[in-house]
Amino acid sequence: MMRLTQQEADPIGGITAAPIVAIGAALALGSAVALTWVHRGEVVSPLAAIVAILLVAAAGAVAAISAAPSRAPFTAERLWVVVTLAVGAAIAEYTSTVGSNRYLYDDFGPVVIGMLILSVAPYCTWVSLALAGVLASIVLSILVVGASSYVAADAPVGALVAVNAAPVVALSAAAAGYAYAIIAETLGWQREANRAALQRDTELRAGIARSVQQSRVSVLGREVLPFLAGIMTAERISVAEADRARELAEELRRALRAGLESTWLDDLATNLRLTRGIETVVDDPSGAADLLGDDQRSALTALISWLAEPARSERVAVSLVNDLDGGRIVISAVPAGRPPAKREIDRFIAVARAVSLGAESASTRENVRVELSYVID
Repeated sequence: MMRLTQQEADPIGGITAAPIVAIGAALALGSAVALTWVHRGEVVSPLAAIVAILLVAAAGAVAAISAAPSRAPFTAERLWVVVTLAVGAAIAEYTSTVGSNRYLYDDFGPVVIGMLILSVAPYCTWVSLALAGVLASIVLSILVVGASSYVAADAPVGALVAVNAAPVVALSAAAAGYAYAIIAETLGWQREANRAALQRDTELRAGIARSVQQSRVSVLGREVLPFLAGIMTAERISVAEADRARELAEELRRALRAGLESTWLDDLATNLRLTRGIETVVDDPSGAADLLGDDQRSALTALISWLAEPARSERVAVSLVNDLDGGRIVISAVPAGRPPAKREIDRFIAVARAVSLGAESASTRENVRVELSYVID
């Protein structure tokens, strides 16, 4: 749980949380402008005040752009860039009022830093959020100590430090608490879902195994057994009969090998063919599908299952190729009556990127193509 973020545990939730970051960035910028205007009488360096507001705008822009689905995943480095810019804005604000900052409550630094940390909570671990709040509070405390001799309030320096750091501590604690709670709840839900999926997968594999077994029995009953009966009653075996025996042996060998070498992706394709009547073909000669992680398998399963709807596609083909460092997955679909819209495909692209899959798509009237790439650890 210490290394997981909501975006990693719940990619769809990470996508829906992106507008919250933009709203938080806008509120932070608005607060900075409003509070600067409120204590404009204390500003001795207008240039430093403008720089402070510009740094808040830059921090908000970095947060909003980094949280966009097209930029997934949101890394820890992006959090530190946002916090560094916000702390830089607080330092610039301190510089703009140095020597005349009589009231600390109207400084925007603590509020802005706390708001930005809270807004990116769905994309960071609770440990990194808490650490960001602690480090920012330390910097703000140093600024308060420097400004304590000018403030109008007759209070101990410790009290001034505590009051000034309170917004950052409270908001970063809320962000860390949210991240911890949402991950715990999501993992609990996933455990229950995985338990149900495992039971369903066992039943599905048993059904597929029966289907394959019936297919083999059908081959035996339709071809092999009558052929053997004829051979046993014949006085001689002709060249044609010997050739036919080799063909039947090869057919049985292919059926047996296909059952042994099949992966979870082959099982998925078989299930889609049986339940939906959509021709779903998998080309995975090296068994590369088994190298994917659980989250990557879930993303790929969701995309293929969504494409293999009778109204969307007439045929779906999946090809996997491995190299030394990674692999490539190409999903091609022949559109049906209601072709997949680019906006709908982009949602799956965002989910794929959130689970460490490179993703690109291209759509025409004749073909829908999605290419995924991954790195083998």
